[in-house]
Amino acid sequence: MSNLIFHIITGLSGAGKTHAIRALEDLSFFCVDNLPPALLPRFAELCVQGESVLNDVAVVIDIRGGQFFDDLFQALDELKKQGTQYEILFLEASTEVLIKRFKETRRRHPLASQGPLLEEILLERKRMEGLRGIANKIIDTSELSPKELKTQIADLYGPYNDKVKLHITMMSFGYKYGIPLDADLVVDVRFIPNPYYIDSLRALTGCDREVQEYVCQSPLTEEFLRKYEDTLSFLLPHYVEEGKTHLVIAIGCTGGQHRSVVLANCLGERLSSQEYRVMIRHRDIFKQQQNQGRG
Repeated sequence: MSNLIFHIITGLSGAGKTHAIRALEDLSFFCVDNLPPALLPRFAELCVQGESVLNDVAVVIDIRGGQFFDDLFQALDELKKQGTQYEILFLEASTEVLIKRFKETRRRHPLASQGPLLEEILLERKRMEGLRGIANKIIDTSELSPKELKTQIADLYGPYNDKVKLHITMMSFGYKYGIPLDADLVVDVRFIPNPYYIDSLRALTGCDREVQEYVCQSPLTEEFLRKYEDTLSFLLPHYVEEGKTHLVIAIGCTGGQHRSVVLANCLGERLSSQEYRVMIRHRDIFKQQQNQGRG
């Protein structure tokens, strides 16, 4: 009997779908790019027929399909009826980043006939809202290099990941740079004393011992960690029960350099000791220094 799970890679143009599918190919997935949605059910049937049954299959379906893209939801219903399991990975990025990428590569947007680049991106984002809403995993690639995206793909889909109940990305960020697009849970820790106002700590980050000691010496920090860990202990098993496989927890302070970094590290370490696979990412840790902003 086949253990086939169709991995559908989709999202916004310029968000990194090509890099994602290449990363899956490196993991020995059988990959098809730009498959017309109407062919999805028949392709699933072919994958489980014959002597060589495929278990690791990924297909890229996106707005390039033109009018055929609108057949996707009907195709997904047919997959359910024939008993084929599927997961959707949705890649996105901020509008500003997408514009920059298109200008750097001089590529045309798939909706190029619709109007100016900004309008094309906004139109695509609008058309993809429904698909994003049912995605199992969402990755915001705005701050990711191709290598970092490949690492995330390997972490999510690499060997033995089927034994992991839930993949958790614990992300620190700065509110001054915006809330992460792919965050599932967002926590504001700006109530904790700020190391920025200590001259000897201002240039350091939450990965430095001196900052960690300053943040953790506050009674608020330990109380927050204890209560939020209790909250997650309640929530996470229910997410698993509902079929969620990837969760992004975003911890935010003003600049994303000090407090959120310390707390993301602490929570990540505590969750790693349980039955979850945790990846810790500090989105804005060096932006304060680059922009000489307030921490």
